[in-house]
Amino acid sequence: MAKKSKNSKAWIVAVDMGYGHERAAYALNDLAYGGQVLIANKYPGIPKHERDNWKKLRELYETVSRFKKTPLVGEVVFEVMDRLQQIDPFYPRRDLSHPTMQVRQTYYLIRKGLGKHLIDYCARRPLPFIATYFQAAFAAEEYDYPGDIYCVICDADCSRAWAPINPAISRIKYFAPNGRVAERLKLYGVKPENIYLTGFPLPKELIGGPGGQVIKRDLSRRLQNLDPKNIFRKKYDRNLASYLGKGWQKLDHKHLLTLTFAVGGAGAQKTIGRQIITSLQEKIRQGKIRLNLVTGTHDEAVPYYQETIRNLKLNRHLGKTINICHAASRTEYFKKFSELLHTTDILWTKPSELSFYTGLGLPIIMAPPIGSQEEFNRIWLKTVNGGVTQNDPRYTNEWLFDWVNSGGLARLAWNGFIEAPTHGAYRIESIITGKKVELANLPMIV
Repeated sequence: MAKKSKNSKAWIVAVDMGYGHERAAYALNDLAYGGQVLIANKYPGIPKHERDNWKKLRELYETVSRFKKTPLVGEVVFEVMDRLQQIDPFYPRRDLSHPTMQVRQTYYLIRKGLGKHLIDYCARRPLPFIATYFQAAFAAEEYDYPGDIYCVICDADCSRAWAPINPAISRIKYFAPNGRVAERLKLYGVKPENIYLTGFPLPKELIGGPGGQVIKRDLSRRLQNLDPKNIFRKKYDRNLASYLGKGWQKLDHKHLLTLTFAVGGAGAQKTIGRQIITSLQEKIRQGKIRLNLVTGTHDEAVPYYQETIRNLKLNRHLGKTINICHAASRTEYFKKFSELLHTTDILWTKPSELSFYTGLGLPIIMAPPIGSQEEFNRIWLKTVNGGVTQNDPRYTNEWLFDWVNSGGLARLAWNGFIEAPTHGAYRIESIITGKKVELANLPMIV
């Protein structure tokens, strides 16, 4: 599946705006020149005027995400911003190559100098340039970057903003996370030969090579926790064994049923976490469940959860059956998050780029989506049957255990593993380096 190439390294470029773009870049870190992902809006040596322009864009993103919770006015402001990034209906298939206002605005900023310093810096060593955000890829092409330019798309569908202003003559190549995105890019005028259907890049430490040995080990243990009454496993044992290996049910699974709740990149939805803690407090005291609260790099979420834990008199369980996962940096956060997922049985999060993590055999409980892109992620996650919309968080102690005892969450975990792409990072590496990797072709799930 790979073209011949002499490159073993590439520039991996992300942007500090939410977690999604950096999460994709983190999974490609072993390809990064110097072992370092470049952050387009805060790399060493970035000129002050460029840093200030990027800062305004980031602050706007985070303010609008949080502002949505403000009654009346917040909803209106968010809807206006969301419409600028809206994704048109896919059917009927038609020419959607005409650039939108957002595309023109992006090129206006680039032609005013946004990204030029970064591209000039990378051009000194013209390795493949892999951007996980469209502005960096557009800047590379606009400033005549001498190497190949790639763009990783981080959602299950994409707006016209991700395609260049003149796609018919663009040399930007795309790594599509699913078939819908691959087909969508064609509607935007991107040449088919510039589209690679790879799957979203998931961290290699959670996969375990082309054979997926780590996924299979973690999933084998997870299914035993998610199906305590052996309903799902008994019905599908032969099918499970064909993928996981004979004797898979004998693998040690000495961890408690574990629920991980992840706060969004802009710090949104942390109130759901408080409702979950409150509802599960007795189960936590009884040692029937472990709850991980992932705050990422959001400092304000830590005391928020600590206060809730203190008020519920759960302090003695902190660090045992209730944990707060916080990190000082994005890189540290991604590493900690990967470690946490090995023993996570259920992931509860909004349908962000984490929707693709169902490919690891993780059943996903979906918090309300924020924005049209997350709505499309939600639809995709339901299409592969790897996720389900949350019930009322106030009654988590009831419905969550009903879902576990029925084997329903085990079914979601298995469907995600079977239907969602898992080896995106390996496919991208193969394309860049030319090293052949034997992997199955991805289905065009649209």
